[in-house]
Amino acid sequence: MTTPTSPPPPTSPAPTASPVHLHAAENRDQAETSLRRHGVTPIEVLARTGVLDTDVLIAHGTGILDRDLPVLGAASGRVSVATAPRGYLKFAWPTTTPVRALHDLGIPVGLATDGAASNNSLDVWESMALTALVQKSTTGDPRWMTSRQALHHATLQSARAIGLGDTLGTLAPGRRADIVLVDLTGPHTQPVHDLAATLVHSARSSDVRTTIVDGRVLMRDRELLTIDVPGVVRELGARLPALLDRGHGRRIQEYDT
Repeated sequence: MTTPTSPPPPTSPAPTASPVHLHAAENRDQAETSLRRHGVTPIEVLARTGVLDTDVLIAHGTGILDRDLPVLGAASGRVSVATAPRGYLKFAWPTTTPVRALHDLGIPVGLATDGAASNNSLDVWESMALTALVQKSTTGDPRWMTSRQALHHATLQSARAIGLGDTLGTLAPGRRADIVLVDLTGPHTQPVHDLAATLVHSARSSDVRTTIVDGRVLMRDRELLTIDVPGVVRELGARLPALLDRGHGRRIQEYDT
């Protein structure tokens, strides 16, 4: 086992400020409860309180209603949404993030995994494939979203969603050198007749061989260079009993949704 190394610090310019991150219209039940109690949707609350006048990243948004779309479209701030479809499937939510409607408004939608409680794998590659499949099923249109559109959401759209569209998401001069090298020689990726389709629907996260972030090699040939994996696993094993212990606390809020 090699000793983890510490790559040199990045030399590229500091990123711009990240948007405010919050959960709103997380699911349809939340939106309907807000309407029933207050006569407004969670998105309309954000508009009334001025949140949509800032740069904001809305998590999930599966409860965004048709009446919310003009509100989001008229927002003066830079609004974006993050979608994590695996959790919605796991919890059997009846709706998903309306990616197509948001796309038509010019609102960037980035890929997310959510937390381990709702997404055991935390696999962003899986999120990319599931987003494409779920969107096809939800819209009833197999032509949406295409493999190239899915790759666009995984790269440039995701960069725009977190306010870094000018520095991340594409390989170009002046951009940060964020690169993954993917091995497509496995039998599950053969034959490669459409590279985008192969990457989205055939390849897996385990096919990523090398990862470079801002010019720093974090993983080379499947070997993590900045994390002592056995050490982390040992530490987790020691901390796990305390993490699972519920005897010391209680709920501070009950929801009827």
